[in-house]
Amino acid sequence: MYFDYHLHSNFSHDSKTPMEDIVKAALKLPLKEICITDHVDYNVIFHGKDTNYDFSTVQYFSTISYLQKIYAHQITIKKGVEIGLQPHILRQCSQYVENYDFDFVIASIHSINKYELIHKHLFRENTQKEAYEIYYKTLYHILNNFKNYSVVGHLDLIKRYDPFPSILKDNEFLDILDEILKIIILDGKGIEINTSSFRYGLPNLTPSTFILKRYKQLGGTIITTGSDAHTTKHIADNFPYIYHILKQLGFQYVCTFQHMQPIFHKL
Repeated sequence: MYFDYHLHSNFSHDSKTPMEDIVKAALKLPLKEICITDHVDYNVIFHGKDTNYDFSTVQYFSTISYLQKIYAHQITIKKGVEIGLQPHILRQCSQYVENYDFDFVIASIHSINKYELIHKHLFRENTQKEAYEIYYKTLYHILNNFKNYSVVGHLDLIKRYDPFPSILKDNEFLDILDEILKIIILDGKGIEINTSSFRYGLPNLTPSTFILKRYKQLGGTIITTGSDAHTTKHIADNFPYIYHILKQLGFQYVCTFQHMQPIFHKL
């Protein structure tokens, strides 16, 4: 049985999938537990204007509670959020998380200097290596100053939007990656394996096996598995493979969360 801890419903600006459709699809898969982690991204430039991608959190909680009651004997459903972090909005993001009883919070970077990574501004204004360095240094700064999260989402996301013929090797950024992983571990937080890497045609996992190995070598134990699905067809995508990889890399547990506390499940 598997756990999909990165799912987006129509509460997210980039998904049209009703939350109950996610639950019904999950019931057809070998999933024991899911967590709906819809997007909150503040202060993003969209069509030249500052925009917030958020949702009615009260309505979100109400919908989750309803589904928890309806499907209580079939699957566990947890309350989560994926919060897009930028250095200038950390206090706002922290206050948001503190205001609600989430089980699980994914800390992600989707934008640099308000511009979404998907639009590749970072690569147009910098060399390939400089873009990676800016991304990782920004993540390092954020994790030094933001602690209200459970795991770091798609840690090497910069690769997904790299327009160059080949992505750069992780060992070119070993020092900063080590510092990022050390902060995560010392703070008692974790990372996720995000299977969107298969949909985007990346040559490795997200994060890469290099980063996963380094995380384990440095003492990291908290790890979640997420499909980053925005439609039902991608739920638990390639999960048998990534659970196999976790075992191969020497991980003994995968985590779920309740009230922001990790629960370890033997692989």
